Amino acid sequence: QVQLVDSGGGLVQAGGSLRLSCAASGRTFSSYAMGWFRQNAGKEREFVAAVSGSARITYYADSVKGRFTISRDNAKNTVYLQMNSLKPEDTAVYYCAAAPVAGTAPHEYDYWGQGTQVTVSS
Repeated sequence: QVQLVDSGGGLVQAGGSLRLSCAASGRTFSSYAMGWFRQNAGKEREFVAAVSGSARITYYADSVKGRFTISRDNAKNTVYLQMNSLKPEDTAVYYCAAAPVAGTAPHEYDYWGQGTQVTVSS
C-alpha cells in the first residue's frame, strides 16, 4: 500500500513557475514508477510526465516537453514536477500517481494523490 500527498499548487501568472511535490508513504517507494496527471472538470485525466523508479527514464507529454521537469528523491520518498513558462492552458488539478512501471495511461497507475489545483492567469 502506498499513500500519496500532493502539494505545491497555487495561482501564478502566465510565464511563471511552480514546483509540485508528492510525498509517499512506505518503504518501497523506489520500486514504483511515478507519474503526474492533470484534469479539468468534465474532461479526461491527461498524462503530464512520468519517471521510472531509478529516475533514469522519464516521459513527457508533448504539450509540456521543454517546460516541465519531473524528478524524484528516493531518500525522501518524494517526486517533484517543476513547471516553468506556465500557460493558461496548464490550469488543472494535478495528481501524482504510482505504478509498477512508468506509463502514460491512468489505468496503469495503482495509487493516486488527492490532487493540487494549479491556476495560471493570463
